[in-house]
Amino acid sequence: MAEQSSGAGKPASDSESILVRWMGIGDANAGGFVHGGVVMRLCDEAAGLAAIRHCGGRAVTAAMDRMTFTSPIHIGELVTCRAKVNAAWNTSMEVGVRIEAENPVTAETRHTSTAYLTMVALDHDGQPTPVPALIPESEDEIRRQREAELRRANRLAERDQILSGRED
Repeated sequence: MAEQSSGAGKPASDSESILVRWMGIGDANAGGFVHGGVVMRLCDEAAGLAAIRHCGGRAVTAAMDRMTFTSPIHIGELVTCRAKVNAAWNTSMEVGVRIEAENPVTAETRHTSTAYLTMVALDHDGQPTPVPALIPESEDEIRRQREAELRRANRLAERDQILSGRED
């Protein structure tokens, strides 16, 4: 198991953040689909809010581990980004973000994207600082934490493998 975070634990539900935005012409390409970069920015904002809620201070994006786009988003749709801390380690947290698009006229909603971001808590001097342990309270939160641990192990193994082949 990965290193544990320090300090008193906080429930995963305390970090939940929801960001909703209406997509306009400036958010889309000539085909009428919302740019992936616009969605990525919204994910980053929602993840940042969740991380700040969990650590109680500044947090910055260290990495976007994965971003999957399963369905396009159109001009005029509402985009909802639901973010929650999946796991917390020493100074970092994984935040999962689920993106949904909604037709505001029909209320039809569909899952369009998923993202996993690594956020790092910073102190007043901009240095990494410990974050509270995460307390999962539901089976879904336990599953999310377990899957976050697997993604982290894979990231660290990949980094070690890449660095082992370098001569610096």
